[in-house]
Amino acid sequence: MHFLDQAKIYLKSGAGGPGAVSFRREKYIEYGGPDGGNGGKGGDIVFEAVQGLNTLIDFRYAQHFKAKRGGHGQGKDRTGAGASDLVIEVPVGTQILSEDKEEVLADFTEVGQRVVFLEGGMGGRGNASYKSSTNRAPRQHQPGEPGEEMWVWLRLKLLADVGLLGLPNAGKSTFINQVSNAKAKVGHYAFTTLVPKLGVVTHKGREFVLADIPGLIQGAAEGAGIGDRFLGHIERCRVLIHLIDISGDDPAEAYKTVNAELEAYGGGLADKPQIVALNKLDLADEELGNAFAEELLAAGAEKVFPISGATGAGISDLLDGVLAYLPDRTSTETHAEEVEDESDSPDWSPI
Repeated sequence: MHFLDQAKIYLKSGAGGPGAVSFRREKYIEYGGPDGGNGGKGGDIVFEAVQGLNTLIDFRYAQHFKAKRGGHGQGKDRTGAGASDLVIEVPVGTQILSEDKEEVLADFTEVGQRVVFLEGGMGGRGNASYKSSTNRAPRQHQPGEPGEEMWVWLRLKLLADVGLLGLPNAGKSTFINQVSNAKAKVGHYAFTTLVPKLGVVTHKGREFVLADIPGLIQGAAEGAGIGDRFLGHIERCRVLIHLIDISGDDPAEAYKTVNAELEAYGGGLADKPQIVALNKLDLADEELGNAFAEELLAAGAEKVFPISGATGAGISDLLDGVLAYLPDRTSTETHAEEVEDESDSPDWSPI
C-alpha cells in the first residue's frame, strides 16, 4: 500500500555550539587578552508544503529528524558556523498534531507554506565577551543552548474541491474513472477502494479535484468495515457527491445510513452541501428511477440526479450542479490559492 495519511515522527533541533576560551598570543604583544569567539546557532526544524506529494509514505521509513548543532567558537574572535536548517517537505493538506493528537500545531493548506517548527539553540558566549575592566583575563565560557525536541503526528487531509461518498459498490470508482483522469480499481465486490483516490475533472472549461474515499457501512464510526478514518480527506471539500446504487435493496435507507455515519463522525461533514446521484441508471427503467428519486427526496435529499457511471448518462447535468458550489477559480486552475471573486485577484502587471 503506497498511501499513508498518518505518521509519527521525532524532531530535534540543533544545539548551539559552545563558546571558546582562548587568549591572543603573538610575539611582541605582551598583553594579548582574551579572544575566544562565540558558538554558532543550531539548525532549525522547518516544515514546507510542496507540490507533487499526496502521501506521507516517506515517513514510514524515516521517523527521526535531527538538525545539526552549531559550530564551536574559536580563537582570534572567530564565531562558530551556524548550522543549516533541516527542511522537511510535506504534502499540501498536512497537519502537525501533538503527541496525544489533541492539539493542531500547524496546518499546511498552500503550496510553499513554510513554518519554523523548532528553533535551534543559540551559541554559547566565548571568553572574549566576558572581558571587562575588572576581569581582564576571563576563563569562563558558555556551552551552547540545547535544541528543542518532541514527538509529533503528521496527518494528511487531501485537498479536494469535491468529495465522493456512498456505500460499498455504489459505483464510485467507475464514476471517478468516467469523469476524471483517475485510474481507480473497479471490481464486483465490496471495498474495492481501500485508500482515497484523487482525480482532476474537466467540465465546460473548468477544472476541479474530486476525491473518492472507501465506502461507508452502518457502524463505520465504531470501526465497522474500513471505518471512518478516511472521512477526514473530504472535510475540506466544498460539496459532496453522494452516490447511491439504484439496484440496491433500499436507496432511501442507503442515503440515511451514510448520513448517519457523517453525523456520528462530526467535523461539519453532515452540514456540507450534498448532491445526491442515483447511479447505475442503465440497470433500471425510468419508472423505477423516478420512484426511487421520490423516496430520496422524501428522505431529505434536495435534488436527485439520475446518472450512469458506466455509460455517462446524466453526468453532464450532475457536473453542472457541482460547478455552482465552486469558487470563480479553483486552486487547480490557478495553481495557487483559491479566488472567490475575480475582483479579489491582484491587478495584472508586466513587472
